[in-house]
Amino acid sequence: MIKQNNKKFTFIDLFAGIGGIRIAFERAGGECCFTSEIDESCQIMYESNFGAKPYGDITKINAEDIPDHDILTAGFPCQAFSIIGNKLGFSDTRGTLFFEVERILKAKRPKAFLLENVKQLTTHDKGRTFKIILNKLKELRYYVHYKILNGLDFGVPQKRERIIIVGFKENFPFEFPKHGKETKKLSDVLEPDDQVDKKHFLSDYFYKKLQRKLKEQNKTPDFFPSIWHENKGGNIGIHPFSCALRANGSYNYLTVNGERRLTPREMLRLQGFPDSFKIVVPDTQARKQAGNSVVVPKIEMVACAIVQAIGKKSQPRFVQPDLFNSVEELEKIYE
Repeated sequence: MIKQNNKKFTFIDLFAGIGGIRIAFERAGGECCFTSEIDESCQIMYESNFGAKPYGDITKINAEDIPDHDILTAGFPCQAFSIIGNKLGFSDTRGTLFFEVERILKAKRPKAFLLENVKQLTTHDKGRTFKIILNKLKELRYYVHYKILNGLDFGVPQKRERIIIVGFKENFPFEFPKHGKETKKLSDVLEPDDQVDKKHFLSDYFYKKLQRKLKEQNKTPDFFPSIWHENKGGNIGIHPFSCALRANGSYNYLTVNGERRLTPREMLRLQGFPDSFKIVVPDTQARKQAGNSVVVPKIEMVACAIVQAIGKKSQPRFVQPDLFNSVEELEKIYE
């Protein structure tokens, strides 16, 4: 166990990936006292950047062996709820990993928690999956807040919408932040082409194929730089920002100015990671890790809001609102 020092609070980092949530909560004044991540490549990246190797499979870790902490954080696996993951939800074993979060919350009773997932979690199985999660958290007697936040509003040029679920053991006055502290444009993220390894540039065949599709769709880039996004139907969108990075597909469906792929460093920048963050794994793994990570500045602002809320007096007159009884009620929020 890491001893407490003069930090404001302690937190644990579950399903940690490469540590995006950890960076955010450390910036908010926290000390990480426990980390769990099962992926070996992520463990290598994490240890290289934070000096400690995460514990492995969370299902094999006794709650009693986890240090007491103020805040639990978890970017629990989202593939089971995402479009890419075929939306299997709790029928997928990765979906049931939410119950590991529930198990640890029940045993350790931290003051607060933050959970992050894809926005499709709210509508999966007509809202029933999300309702189960909210009910489980309510049964643990936590005051729960949730909202879909977009990376574009928090300083990164990436349209990345994710559901953030925050809970408190007491009814602290909490509000989600609406924006970040600074804004970076695509030009701030991209490396000069002459400094990019030639391996990231499209082959002559794919370059001509992409240009042909663009001509067929009567589209002409009218700003620079741009990210070209080709969807499953072959339609090409041209944007001054990146569409959401994915664990495996981003390298193939996103191009910079229609000429090359994003580098691992650029992908990490799109997630708000500092350039000091070391990349010590092969490109294929780094791209996957970046696609699975979080928008660091967004989580940082939420972390700061959590800390500020805990520092205020609770509101005893507030009554935890009833959870949604119908899918229609839930869907109205996300129209």
